Amino acid sequence: MPQTVTFENIATYTERGTVVLDLWAPWCGPCKILSPMLADLEQELDGLTVIKQNVDDDKRLAEQYHVQSIPTMIIFQDGQAVEKVTGAFPKDKLRRYFERKIAERHDQQ
Repeated sequence: MPQTVTFENIATYTERGTVVLDLWAPWCGPCKILSPMLADLEQELDGLTVIKQNVDDDKRLAEQYHVQSIPTMIIFQDGQAVEKVTGAFPKDKLRRYFERKIAERHDQQ
C-alpha cells in the first residue's frame, strides 16, 4: 500500500531504490484510475516502491518538481528525481516502464 508523504519527510522514502511519487488530488478523474494501478504494481513488482501526496493538502512538492498538471509521477532512483511522467497510462504500459527503471538501477550498481 503506497505511503502518504509530506514535503518534510519525502527524502526518507526516496533515498533507496526505485520510488514513484504519485502526485494526485481527489477531484482528478485520471488520478482515480492511476492510483489503484500504482498500488497494484507496487505489490506485483519487486524493487518498486510507490508513495503519494495529495497536492490539495500541500503544493510544495508539486512546485518543487514543476508539476503543471496531475496525475504526475516523479521517478526517483536512490534519492535522485530522474524523470517526470504526466498522465494516466494502461497498466501493462506502466509495468513495462517500471520494469525498465528497476533494471536500469540494477545495471548501475
